[in-house]
Amino acid sequence: MVNKTYSQGLQGVPQPLDESWWAAVLAEEEKTTESGEVTAPSETSRGPRQARVNWEHARRIYDSDETVALEVVDYNRGGLLVEGDDLQGFVPISHLVNIESDPGDQAGEEREHLLSGYLASLLTLKVIECDPARGRVVLSERAALFEPGRRMQLLENLRPTERISGTVTNVTDFGVFVDLGGLEGLIHVSELSWGRVRHPAEVVKVGEDIQVYVISIDQDRQRVALSLKRMHPNPWETAEVRYHSGQEVEAVITSVMPFGAFARLEEGLDGLIHVSEMSYGDELVKPREVVEEGQHVQVRVLHVDANKQRLGLSLITNPQT
Repeated sequence: MVNKTYSQGLQGVPQPLDESWWAAVLAEEEKTTESGEVTAPSETSRGPRQARVNWEHARRIYDSDETVALEVVDYNRGGLLVEGDDLQGFVPISHLVNIESDPGDQAGEEREHLLSGYLASLLTLKVIECDPARGRVVLSERAALFEPGRRMQLLENLRPTERISGTVTNVTDFGVFVDLGGLEGLIHVSELSWGRVRHPAEVVKVGEDIQVYVISIDQDRQRVALSLKRMHPNPWETAEVRYHSGQEVEAVITSVMPFGAFARLEEGLDGLIHVSEMSYGDELVKPREVVEEGQHVQVRVLHVDANKQRLGLSLITNPQT
């Protein structure tokens, strides 16, 4: 059961989040896991391996948050396969200390070279996930940098609405994982910005140090829900006061779509310029022939709906031309 969590309403009144928030995250995590991007698939770079795990032993190490030394026996594009007495598991590339850059920025050959260099080496690790039902043990070299018991200490001491520092360890389609100093939290994509986010990689990068807002702590699952956008005031709360129909303002094009373009008036406040608002004639234009991402344009506000977080705009001209 997920602990009670809260979202900030337009008037600043805490409102309960339904459990579909975590359910959606976990569903997406399953997809990523199955693709082999986060945890170990059954097939490694050198063929299938038979798992050798004493689950009681694995659970004890996980619960005590102690370190364990395991040998690297194989690797795939997502990380390292490690083994030891009664224990076998996977170390995601984002949890290796000496690989600081975003794995997505590395060419396949370069990444393979880095990972192959770990073969036969002994790593000091902590178990960060132990799931017998799915036959999965996930370990972290980063977590092993912190003293035993640090994870439980963080879980017990963290409180909703608290602000804490962390380091981005992984960026996925559904959100961002942040190391809080021995415990990972998740910023769901919906909690990255008050504005429109096409992909989390546009907001943060692996290895980046950030300040985050704690939404909730699930002691049973040892999960922490975080927010980046709640570190700043919600611009939609005062949008209807500061912007009105007919007002002309400067904006920056953030994305171009077949049906129009999104333009940012200020951080967290994006509006839509529909394709029908891009020309003065009756003939519709192709948005990419009129504007491009990063372009500064002059727009007219058509309507503002703060409750639905919708902002309609009309293109006037490009002040740079």
